[in-house]
Amino acid sequence: MEWLEAIPVHWSLSKLRYAFSFGKGLSITKENLVDEGIPCVNYGELHSKFGFEVDPSGHQLRCVEHSYLKTSPSALLRKGDFVFADTSEDIEGSGNFTQLISDIPTFAGYHTIIVRPECIDNARFFAYLFDSIEFRTRIRHAVKGVKVFSITQAILRDADVWLPSGAEQEKIAAFLDHETTKIDALIEKQQRLIELLKEKRQALISHAVTKGLDPNAPMKDSGVEWLGEVPAHWVVARYKFCTTRVIVGIAEAATHAYAESGVPIIRSTDIREDGLNQDGMLFIKKDFAEQNTSKYLYKNDVVTVRTGYPGTSAVVPEGLDQSHCFTNLVATPRAEHHSQFLVEYLNSYIGKKYFELHAWGSAQKNISVPILQDFPIAFPEREEEEKIVQYVSLQKQEFSKLIALAESSIGLMQERRTALISAAVTGKIDVRNWQAAA
Repeated sequence: MEWLEAIPVHWSLSKLRYAFSFGKGLSITKENLVDEGIPCVNYGELHSKFGFEVDPSGHQLRCVEHSYLKTSPSALLRKGDFVFADTSEDIEGSGNFTQLISDIPTFAGYHTIIVRPECIDNARFFAYLFDSIEFRTRIRHAVKGVKVFSITQAILRDADVWLPSGAEQEKIAAFLDHETTKIDALIEKQQRLIELLKEKRQALISHAVTKGLDPNAPMKDSGVEWLGEVPAHWVVARYKFCTTRVIVGIAEAATHAYAESGVPIIRSTDIREDGLNQDGMLFIKKDFAEQNTSKYLYKNDVVTVRTGYPGTSAVVPEGLDQSHCFTNLVATPRAEHHSQFLVEYLNSYIGKKYFELHAWGSAQKNISVPILQDFPIAFPEREEEEKIVQYVSLQKQEFSKLIALAESSIGLMQERRTALISAAVTGKIDVRNWQAAA
C-alpha cells in the first residue's frame, strides 16, 4: 500500500470487514431532534465537536424521542462502537469519527455509519489506527465527490488494516493513552493561556476607552450604572450625538443582485472585532447599488452587527469606500470623533453589557437603530481619543504576538501527537516492553 510503507514482519494485513460489522444511523433530520430523550450523535458533531471519543454524560448532545428505541433499534450504539460521518465538505474531514465510551443508550444520527468491533477488548487500538495519517490517507483515496465527499459502508468494509497481536494492540493503546494524555494536558494549558490573554486584552482595551490613560485623572460619576466613574473632563452622552447618521443597510433580499464583481456588500459574518474580514466578500451589481445611494458606506463609517452577535463593530476601510452592507447598522461619526475609538467602545465590556441587556429575540438576538443610538458613551477631546486608539493598537499587537506563540505551540504539539500515533500504530516504534512510569 503506497500510503503505508513498512510494518513489522510479525504483523498481518487484513480488511476492516473481517473485524467489524456495519450499520447506518437514524434516517432523520435536524427537525427530529429534541432537548430531552435518547442522546444522538450526528455527523455535524463528528466534524466539529467531539473528535476522538464521545460520552453523553460529559458531552452535550441533542436527543430523539424514546419511541426510536422500538422503531430503530439497529441504530442504537453499544459501548466501543465507532461512528463515522458519511459526508464531509472537505477532503480533510473524510474519515472523521468518534467512539462511544459510555454505557448510556445512545443513537447514531443522520449521515452516519456505525462500525461495530466484533471484539471490544482492543477497540481502543482501532481508535488510534482510525485516527492515524495512514488510515485517513487510505480513506481519502477512496472517497467520492467534488464539493461534498462521501464515505460508504463499502469503502469502510474494504479499508485495509494492519494488525499486531492482541497483546501488542493492547500495549500500543495503553502507551498512546499515556502519552497523548500528557500532550493533551499541555495543549489544554496553552488553550487556557490563549483565553486568559484574550480576556486580559479585552479588559485592558475596555479600561482604556472607558477610563482613559491617566491613572491620576480626577473622576466623576457617569450616571450610568454599568459604566461607573469616568474622567471628570470627559463628556457623557449617547452614541447618536457622536454621529451624523445611524441607518440600516440594504434590508431587502439582495440575492437577485449578486454578481461576480461590482460593489462589495458586507455581511454580519464579515464584521469582526479585529476589523472587517474581506476574504470571500460578496458583490452586488452596480446599478442595484446605485438605487440605494442613501445606504452607501463610506471610509471611516462604523458598521455594527444588527442580528446574531449584535453590537460587534468595525471601521469601514478606505478600500470599501462606497460599499454596501446587508441588514447591518451603519453610523457616520462626527468629525470630532475618531472612528476606531467609537468601535473600541462598542466592542468593550460596556458595549457587550449594553447590547446584552437591550437585544431581543430567542433564536437570534437583534438590535435596532434606536437601541444603537441610545448607547451611553463617555468620550474626551479628539486628540485624546487618538492617543487612546494608538495605545490600544500597540497593546493589540503585543497580545497578538503572545497569542500567536501559544497557537504555534499548540500546532507543534498536535503535530507531535499525530506523528506519535502514526509511529505506534504502524510499528515504527516498538512499545512491547513499555511500562508507564510510576
